[in-house]
This record gives sequence, C-alpha cells and structure tokens, in this order.
Amino acid sequence: MNVFGVDIGGSGIKGAPVDVTAGELAEERFKVLTPHPATPDAVADGVRQVVDHFGWQGPVGVTFPGVVVGGVTRTAANVSKKWIGQDVAGLLGERLEAPVTVLNDADAAGLAEMAFGAGRGRGGTVVVLTFGTGIGSAVFIDGRLVPNTELGHLELQGHDAETRASTRVKEEEGLTWSRWAKRVGRYLAHVEMLLSPALFVIGGGVSRKAEKFLPLIEGVSADIVPARLENNAGIVGAAMAASAAGPAVAS
Repeated sequence: MNVFGVDIGGSGIKGAPVDVTAGELAEERFKVLTPHPATPDAVADGVRQVVDHFGWQGPVGVTFPGVVVGGVTRTAANVSKKWIGQDVAGLLGERLEAPVTVLNDADAAGLAEMAFGAGRGRGGTVVVLTFGTGIGSAVFIDGRLVPNTELGHLELQGHDAETRASTRVKEEEGLTWSRWAKRVGRYLAHVEMLLSPALFVIGGGVSRKAEKFLPLIEGVSADIVPARLENNAGIVGAAMAASAAGPAVAS
C-alpha cells in the first residue's frame, strides 16, 4: 500500500509516495527549496507543489521541524516564528484538500528507522539524531517513541547544541570532518550522560558520508550507526504516520 509522505526541512521540502509495507519510496522523491522567509503560507505552497508533482490524491503525512502537539506547532527553530501556534494539519489539509497528519521531523525519521532501518529489533533506549540545518532527535524506549524531545537544543558548552554541531554549522564554518566529529562526539557524550542509550542512530543527509566521521568519534560508550534509510527516513516516517491515522488511498 502506498501513502504519501512529505518532509519539511530548513533547506528543502521533499516528498514521494511510500510503500509503507516495505518502508521504501515507491517513486523517486521530488524536492523544492524551502522558501525564505519560511512562513506558513509559503511553505504550504511548497508542500502543495511537491504533492501535485505526483498527482497524488488521498491522505498525506507531513513532518515539521519543531514540536507538534495535536497537529499544532509549538516551536519553530529554523522556519518563521509565524508557525508557532499554527494549526498546521488544518492549514495543509485545506491547501491539499486531503486529510493531513503532522509530526515532528526527527520523530518521523526515528519511526522509520525503528521499523525498517538501523533501530529495527533494538530494545532499551535508542536515540535517533538527524543532522542537517539543525539537530533533530527521536527517543525510543523499548520501541516506544517519546515524542518531541528536541535534544538538539540542549546547552553544550554555553551554546545551543545545534549551533555548534549541525551539518549547516560544519559547512558555514568550513570545518574538517575531524573537527566536526569532535563537536559531534562532545554532543553525543552529553546526550549519553543524560539518557544512557544503548544505541545512537545518526541520520540526515550526512549519514550518506558516515565513514568520514563516525570512526573519528571518541568518548561515547553506546553503539553509533548511520541511518539505513539515510535522508529518506523522514518521508517514510511521515507516510507511516498518515497510514496509522486512517485509511490510505493507493496510487
């Protein structure tokens, strides 16, 4: 069964129909740039463009880079502050003329990784971290999600962690893989001190280059592995959430 998933990020909005039984994209994903400023109306237009590209009709799952409770956004770290308090499920539902399920972007990626990827079959505490414009987090305890953890905003050496260790910071500051790995290692060690996870799953686009930095991370006892679904995990997880919310229409 195919369900549509959309992943809203700080730099891009991407989506595709997803085979939620296999946990993989049913077609090659389509991406548009995230508008700046990333206001609700502008982003909704981008989401509509992605969905219309496939001629999709039916339920849609959408991720959002912030806390989402009951379809309403509570925070907006890397998009317009106009999103705070927005009924994003209602807004996008009207724009797409379809039922929309919305959840935190890292939570979506985590759901996909736990069902089909690097976290599959792992018990105990598992932390999925997505490195990109910011740092997203999803925490699972014996396979159950603790939603909206937002561990990318932990204070690390006097700074918001994602302002020191995100992929965007690596690019903006021109950090070598070694220097960036040291920052990521300090961040992971801080999260490990707080939660004592058995496993870290490192996601986001940078997971495609895991061999360049994961072997350089020191001072962490937990297992550290790259996300198997790489940067498609959010799309897959969004579709999974929409599928769980109600009946889907196959493409």
